[in-house]
Amino acid sequence: QVQLVESGGGLVQVGGSLRLSCEVSGRTFSSLTVGWFRQVAGKERVLVAALNLNGYTIYYDESVKERFTISRNDAKTMAFLQMNNLKTEDTGLYYCAAREKGWTIRAADFGIWGQGTQVTVSS
Repeated sequence: QVQLVESGGGLVQVGGSLRLSCEVSGRTFSSLTVGWFRQVAGKERVLVAALNLNGYTIYYDESVKERFTISRNDAKTMAFLQMNNLKTEDTGLYYCAAREKGWTIRAADFGIWGQGTQVTVSS
């Protein structure tokens, strides 16, 4: 059973940076996919970025390309989201989520979720 704990959120100004971390524990699979979702009150969650823990299959939402970078550590126990040049529209509650087997970018396929970490970008 995979468990996820995310951290690293905070309050930053427009143009600033944050690095989110997702700790992956429990039973893991070689084909595990990790995704970062953003949720704003009253709106559906949006997949911001995703990767296989092999590190070689990666997805970015168009709105964050060239600004955000998703990665993992060599031990495949952590997933990161480096967020640069932050904009007010990046504000939201960020969740780390996982699908145990197989690559996906469909929200409904992510069955394991962390508790969320708040990112607030202020002007």
